[in-house]
Amino acid sequence: MNHPPERPVLTRRSLVGAGLAGIGLGGTVAATGTVLAQGAPAPSSAPAQPGALTTGPTMQSGLGPRLTMHAIDNFHGTPGAGMVCDLSVLDGDAYRPLKTITTGANGRSPEPLLIDDALKTGRYELLMHFEEYFARIGVALPNPNFLGLVPIHFHIRDASQRYHLPILFTPWGYSYYRGS
Repeated sequence: MNHPPERPVLTRRSLVGAGLAGIGLGGTVAATGTVLAQGAPAPSSAPAQPGALTTGPTMQSGLGPRLTMHAIDNFHGTPGAGMVCDLSVLDGDAYRPLKTITTGANGRSPEPLLIDDALKTGRYELLMHFEEYFARIGVALPNPNFLGLVPIHFHIRDASQRYHLPILFTPWGYSYYRGS
């Protein structure tokens, strides 16, 4: 009895291995999505693309209460460097702005968003400027884009703890969680 061959499972790893995602078969992908020949430079008008992760996480044992964040660009597989984020706290029926930051080369805020006595219990919003980020690095987006300004809502219940907020994003989706 002849059985049909099994269909290969398509995963991101198998697509990358086949050269069908991002950079493949030694070629590069221009900002327009066009695959360039191996060794061909990207057009000079192409905006700078995100770079690879060059630093590891910093050990935070022994540190006091704090809120930190990490923007991770899953579309490029890199830190979300240069992402503008607005932090606000719920005050009555509206969010009151606390600060605006721009992530560094490692996708993290240059300093904790809130630290020690500034970290209080309550409801918070971190407004992520996804559309501005992708436009700045030259990703061709539809107009209007699917995601523009994205509010990340979370609750601080115990101000004596450390909170880390990793945010993974693409032009079409995002996820976040309480990290360690």
